[in-house]
Amino acid sequence: MKPNIAIACQDISVCFDEYVALNHVFLDVPEGQTIALIGPNGAGKTTLLNALSGRVPLASGSVLMQGADVTKLPIHLRVKQGLGRSFQIINIFQEMTTLENLRLAAQPMAFSNQPFWRQVSAWPELENKAREVANMVGLDDVLNAPVSSLSHGRQRAVELGLALMSDPKVLLLDEPLAGVGQAEIKTTVDVIERVRKGRTVLLVEHNMDVVMRLADEIVVMISGEILMRGTAAEVQNDQRVRQAYLGETEVVHA
Repeated sequence: MKPNIAIACQDISVCFDEYVALNHVFLDVPEGQTIALIGPNGAGKTTLLNALSGRVPLASGSVLMQGADVTKLPIHLRVKQGLGRSFQIINIFQEMTTLENLRLAAQPMAFSNQPFWRQVSAWPELENKAREVANMVGLDDVLNAPVSSLSHGRQRAVELGLALMSDPKVLLLDEPLAGVGQAEIKTTVDVIERVRKGRTVLLVEHNMDVVMRLADEIVVMISGEILMRGTAAEVQNDQRVRQAYLGETEVVHA
């Protein structure tokens, strides 16, 4: 029996003026799996995440979540459907504390219009959720610290926490290790390992050791198209991948 598909795109294309960023891409991500997108810069990986999350318009094709067509849904409604997203460039309020950032991210899910005469602290369930997520991503010891005082790796954890505040079923992670120092890579990967349990993850990442560790399957993209999809071993042993991305002439064994 085929696994249920958590998120999929069917024949999608994205164009920026005359530039074709995605060219008739088909991709499905089964429930509970972690699929990694790899490819050289400009391959279309981030654009694909943007297309799935509703951040760029499609020239053609459709996006499905749990089989339902969400192509015309705006970003916030896709979030309510169970989609979470992190970004290659950290997008958090540096002057606010970890707790304030997380609590703020919970507000859109708690109410559509927050009464202006009541402070957010009047809803303790928001703070409880923020503390729960902080614990999940290893930030419970810096809840009251300004985000600007945290290391880059821990700021990455804050952003991941923001994506988790809506308790997404599908998580799109765009280079979660970008800018993370060597000393913090293991901690960051351990956090991703924890939060992906029970979720479907589509991951863009350049660190191939991490990709090989996390991914159930790897999708290789070149010039806005999917070159191949397979296991880590299949990708490593594919001549087209070695020439186009890995830059190798001999088979590399994990």
